Amino acid sequence: MKNNYLNKLEELYLRHADPIRAVPMKKYMREKFEFFGITSVPRKEIYKEFFKANGLPETGEIEDIVKELWEMPQREYQYFTIFLLEKKIRQLDKDHIPLFEFLIVNKSWWDTVDAIASNLVGPVLAGSRNIIPEITGKWMSSGNMWLQRTSLLFQLKYRNGTDEKLLLSLIKELSEREEFFIRKAIGWALREYSKTSPDSVSEFIADTELSPLSVKEGMRIILKSSNKI
Repeated sequence: MKNNYLNKLEELYLRHADPIRAVPMKKYMREKFEFFGITSVPRKEIYKEFFKANGLPETGEIEDIVKELWEMPQREYQYFTIFLLEKKIRQLDKDHIPLFEFLIVNKSWWDTVDAIASNLVGPVLAGSRNIIPEITGKWMSSGNMWLQRTSLLFQLKYRNGTDEKLLLSLIKELSEREEFFIRKAIGWALREYSKTSPDSVSEFIADTELSPLSVKEGMRIILKSSNKI
């Protein structure tokens, strides 16, 4: 049963709902989720209005609120969940990793998993680097594609702080996988890291058997830069 905090959010969503726009939004997500039909820009205005009127919940209430939001059928609730956690990120720590795992493996799709990986898991693990091997080891052995994708993507914003050895070892471990979302994530991770260490990425791609998709994505910025010379 929704608490009063979520009831107020529902009122805003219903007020701004656009059933006509919801149809292509649902289709874009391969019919996996229902939508109110509220696109990115008006969603941000709703967030602004909502937080101005209701503030942020206490950190101790976060897990219950988040899990209730995640059970709601419309995808806009999951987008709000991630935005809420991003606003609370300074109060979150390694004890919230199980909550992130719950979000990753439930209602899983790229739109939420990628944001969780880079905007939630990434900052929290950056503050608890000693547990990274344990966490990524667990996720890699889980057999869950979305947890494995998160292992590849949580360092996207680390730049010079990227653990290169870990990143490349994870990519090698998954290099033979055929899933599109794994191959795409490998390429994306390499592409982002190439902004920091293009030579390492070029050498790794040359020496490692990767899918054409991973290579194309991984080399995108390097090739673009070389064409400018």
